Amino acid sequence: MNSIQFIIQQAMNTGYLSLQSENQLRHLLHTTQYGAETLWAFTQLQVAVMDGLVVQQSRQQSLKRQAQQQFLAA
Repeated sequence: MNSIQFIIQQAMNTGYLSLQSENQLRHLLHTTQYGAETLWAFTQLQVAVMDGLVVQQSRQQSLKRQAQQQFLAA
């Protein structure tokens, strides 16, 4: 299992993708050669996020900021 797959597996097991892991994953995807198995694992992570099985810390922070802005604008 490579570093990309390890990060993905960790997120799938915990149901949470931290900002640090997300940034590391993004960096590895841009700088590392990987095969079809790793690409498939990344696709499965994306599906899990869309289905709500994995929560992204970055998305939580973004939604929180949006809610605060809407509250202040009201």
